[in-house]
Amino acid sequence: MKKIYKAIAIVLCVFAMGVGVSVATGYVAPQSAYALTLKQGSRGDTVKTVQSKLKRWGYYTGAVDGIYGSKTVSAIKYFQRKNGLVVDGICGNKTLKALGISTSSSSSNSSNGYSEADINLLARLIYGEARGESYVGQVAVGAVVMNRIRSSAFPNTMSGVIYQRYAFTAVDDGQINLTPNATARKAAQDAMNGWDPTYGAIYYYNPATATSAWIFSRKTTVTIGNHVFAV
Repeated sequence: MKKIYKAIAIVLCVFAMGVGVSVATGYVAPQSAYALTLKQGSRGDTVKTVQSKLKRWGYYTGAVDGIYGSKTVSAIKYFQRKNGLVVDGICGNKTLKALGISTSSSSSNSSNGYSEADINLLARLIYGEARGESYVGQVAVGAVVMNRIRSSAFPNTMSGVIYQRYAFTAVDDGQINLTPNATARKAAQDAMNGWDPTYGAIYYYNPATATSAWIFSRKTTVTIGNHVFAV
């Protein structure tokens, strides 16, 4: 009987190892929530999100069909080269983060495919740069960031644009680290969802405090509150 019990125990241990269950605690370990990897042959909604972002930014010309084919591989390689990533055509953790796609099942993508982290980062920038402006003025600052993400002249990720050297005063003086209010967050979501009160501006400045002669040479699209928006 002792031999039978021992054999059953071994089988249970092997089974538990295969499914990620601890025999001692009964804990079921997560298998893939933090290990999302997309590569040629992958399919699904996350692949569609990747393709949609790459298409919007000008890297991808194929169909947004959720199928990770050779065109998607080529587009990912192009994106990786542009953003200083390992060029392998595979969407691992770093590439997905650069695309603004959460690799955790506990975080939901929202606001036109952008992650919760992206929303929070843009809200912090808006709060740091424009919390004294009208609501439209706050959305406008967010729209400039979104326009830069879509422009080939700037990095193509939220963090890349916002943390680009000397790009925003709020980053330089630390105000980016302030906790944004609900208004700044809503403004970020509206900008992400396509509201652009700036008419395509990729720059803005306060003429009362700006010191660069170059910025005054840019073509003005609109003035909202204390900010002049330009291309």
